[in-house]
Amino acid sequence: MEEMPERQSSRNIASLKQMLSFLRPYGPQLIAAATALVATATVTLSVGQGLRLLIDDVLTTRTQDVLLVSIGVFAALVLLLAAGTYARYYFVSWVGERVSADIRKAVYANLVRLHPGFFETNRPTEIMSRITTDTTLLQTVLGTSASIALRNALILVGGIVMLFVTNPKLSAVVLASAPVVISPIVLFGRRVRRLSRTSQTAIADVGSYAGESLRHIKVVQAFTHEARDIEAFAGRVTDAFDVAVQRIRQRAVLIASVMVLTPAAIAAMLWVGGTDVLAGRTTAGELIAFIFYALVVAGSATAISEVWADVQRAAGAAERLLELLTVNSLLAEPECPETPTEPGVIRFDNVSLRYPARSDEVALNGVNLRVAPGEMVALVGPSGSGKSSILDLVQRFYDPTEGVVSVSGVDARRLSSAVLRGHVGFVPQNPVVFAGSIMVNVLYGAPDAKEGEIRNALKHANALEFVDALADGLHTHVGEDGQGLSGGQRQRLAIARALLTSPRILLMDEPTSALDAQSEETICRTLASIKGRCTVLIVAHRLSTAAVADRIVVLEEGRVIAEGSHDSLLRENGLYREFAEIQRVNGADVR
Repeated sequence: MEEMPERQSSRNIASLKQMLSFLRPYGPQLIAAATALVATATVTLSVGQGLRLLIDDVLTTRTQDVLLVSIGVFAALVLLLAAGTYARYYFVSWVGERVSADIRKAVYANLVRLHPGFFETNRPTEIMSRITTDTTLLQTVLGTSASIALRNALILVGGIVMLFVTNPKLSAVVLASAPVVISPIVLFGRRVRRLSRTSQTAIADVGSYAGESLRHIKVVQAFTHEARDIEAFAGRVTDAFDVAVQRIRQRAVLIASVMVLTPAAIAAMLWVGGTDVLAGRTTAGELIAFIFYALVVAGSATAISEVWADVQRAAGAAERLLELLTVNSLLAEPECPETPTEPGVIRFDNVSLRYPARSDEVALNGVNLRVAPGEMVALVGPSGSGKSSILDLVQRFYDPTEGVVSVSGVDARRLSSAVLRGHVGFVPQNPVVFAGSIMVNVLYGAPDAKEGEIRNALKHANALEFVDALADGLHTHVGEDGQGLSGGQRQRLAIARALLTSPRILLMDEPTSALDAQSEETICRTLASIKGRCTVLIVAHRLSTAAVADRIVVLEEGRVIAEGSHDSLLRENGLYREFAEIQRVNGADVR
């Protein structure tokens, strides 16, 4: 199974650039933000020239009217700066939030279509942490840090230009000191970038561990595992903290270095400029304007150095998200999907299967099987014999390693997944109930079904009685993973959900494993009543369930070793007879 690879940190910024493609749909908002950005930067830079005029002209002439006009212009510039800052912040923040939402949707849309095997080697809880934590970090950078960085970049460039316009000689002093100021950004920035990715991975591990233990809280408490879980969680939190401290230390050194070196460069500039003023080679207004621009440039450089650390972290997050966005499903959709020709037919021709995550183990080995339309076939065998693997292949959750699986007369690989699975209803071995109302859960595969159809499906699944007994009936809310319902109730809801889709093929993996004897008897009658209406493939450990089928297929170590009726297998197959004897000893009715 593919792993999400660790990439060289030098590719992080390239990953961030790729994520910026999500900005393209929002051109008008970006133009508005850019306009406000240029306006505020222009106003900020114009202040320096205003100071020069104020000192060299207004204060020299000592004219009050000119002073009042200057103050009025300054007030107007302040108002313009405030309006521009509002517009810049609003539009940039809006785009950041919007892009963050779009990235979340894109990542989820890609993940939900991936082959199930992907999630065997990549923990869903960690993936969810990426979708939430990493996109939040990107939103912060795009919505806040990007605004600060762009504004200061414009001011930095404009300030350097105005430095040369005001005094080329002093500008040369500033340029000579620039490499000294910039070098810490390059040196420590690389370290921050590397630590940022490690920090995000550690945080994801914290969220993953917490999510898993809380989701299975009953198991945690049943085994009195709370203290060990708390200790293990604390260890992960400490690891994440230690990495974060290393990142913070590097970033702090980066910022401190810039703050020390920048004033040193300004001091050198003041010495040269002050000497020129005393010698009459420049005016006091020009020096003040130059100092203003030098401070603006220094402040912008410092701000960019701080934001750069955020950008490095965002680059690491972008890389992780890009991995999720670009991973491809191993189950490629056919370029020219075919149309089913024999609805309800299932055929396995010399099929073998090795799961990608366990390639050294053979799940199925040379299986040949044909299920006719409307036929009910039960799959029986010890655990690990390949029963559930057959159901996986019918739904094309995996492709066979060898051989061909045909569904409704067509190789499953030549059917679109929507058409293939639209023909199939599925009842998993571990019934899945989502957080929400019972009605929402039953409607999962048939959202347009009417209430009468829902009640009919619940009745066939022997679930209507317990649903009607609930305070809010169909509208009763259940927790995540069906919290509040018994195992049998969850399983009956899963059966009702599958029946409501009116499938051509119904796959049932241990449909009665969590039911009491009375409910099992009812479900067996339901199975008998749907004979001929659709093709049914049942994985059964209870032979009382298998006995309802038209034909029983016995598997062992991934091979079909026998098939026939319940009575014939009791006479002719030792493994099946052994199962029957065990269940008789345990008091089960195997007919």
